[in-house]
Amino acid sequence: MIFLLDSHCDSPLMLAKGADFGKKVEQGYTPGKFPVTHTDFAKMKKGGVNGSFYAIYTSNVLSPDEATRRAFELVSKVYDAIELNGDKVALTTTPSQAKRNQKSGLISIFMGMENGAPIQKDLSLLRMFYRLGVRYMTLTHANHNEICDSCAPKEKRWGGVSPFGREVIAEMNRLGMLIDVSHLSDDSFWDCLKYSKAPIVATHSCCRALSNHPRNMTDEMIKALADKGGVIQINFYPAFLDQEYAAKFWDIADEFDVADKAWMKDQNNKELQRNLQVATEAMNAIPRPSYKKIVDHIDHVVNLVGVKHVGLGSDFDGIETCPEGLEDISKMQKIIIELRKRGYSEYEIKQIAGGNFLRVMETARE
Repeated sequence: MIFLLDSHCDSPLMLAKGADFGKKVEQGYTPGKFPVTHTDFAKMKKGGVNGSFYAIYTSNVLSPDEATRRAFELVSKVYDAIELNGDKVALTTTPSQAKRNQKSGLISIFMGMENGAPIQKDLSLLRMFYRLGVRYMTLTHANHNEICDSCAPKEKRWGGVSPFGREVIAEMNRLGMLIDVSHLSDDSFWDCLKYSKAPIVATHSCCRALSNHPRNMTDEMIKALADKGGVIQINFYPAFLDQEYAAKFWDIADEFDVADKAWMKDQNNKELQRNLQVATEAMNAIPRPSYKKIVDHIDHVVNLVGVKHVGLGSDFDGIETCPEGLEDISKMQKIIIELRKRGYSEYEIKQIAGGNFLRVMETARE
């Protein structure tokens, strides 16, 4: 039986904005409607998704105390959503729980932390988030923090993982918490591989050979990740999937971000709403790559290191646009269908769909 797992969704951000995932979340930017979301529990069921990691994301611009408070807020929102929808979903921390939930008709909601800033320089906070259910941590995000360097800024702070970061890696290994290298600098990646005793994961990254962006992984990195038993989960963001699209996208995406942030501060302002509509239409006017590009990246990994080291990490609710034909999580079965068309066996599809990531989770706990 296939267990379809999405290893990275930014859905807690939508919960914090007031989305009710127990109901169909309306889409659009008109008054009275919620901003575009890619997930809710009905969409997950329709897409045959059995489990999803909800990302507890904090921005690197927040102060340490602000980041910690924000992380606890997002964890609380996830707990509330699960409690209100106990007939649909269940908080999950282990693969065995996930498989029991599947048999009971429940969708498994895992948690991962995106950016280690909320633990500050205090390993007891890392342990507390683990106790609350967080089972992986992306060590940083779009800037450097106390743990390691990000891939985003050109100027580096640590030249890889910091001394404190080495302590974090050791404690995560002890706890059985997965180390996520998405968003890390190349030097930070290699340090994680060096210092971690357990396999590491990239929960939402693509292949640099197919689209040359610092957020994506080189063939050398993918091979090293696989050699240590890890897995790369392919990101659905068109700007990471397709270099030609990215060249047209980034400037317009910046304009969208400015308009979106302005509108979020004053949603009754018709001028700001109009500005956002114009920016959204301009962004959506760029022809998007097909969802089949996701499978191209899967093919690339399989050709490099075999079928046991790749999976799916959409980044839904954290990306502005989605691939053509895969506009939200309800359409996830298209990937399974495309894998079958390309000749993958049912066993191989089972591993890609979620088996590989669940295996690494178990290995990290040993």
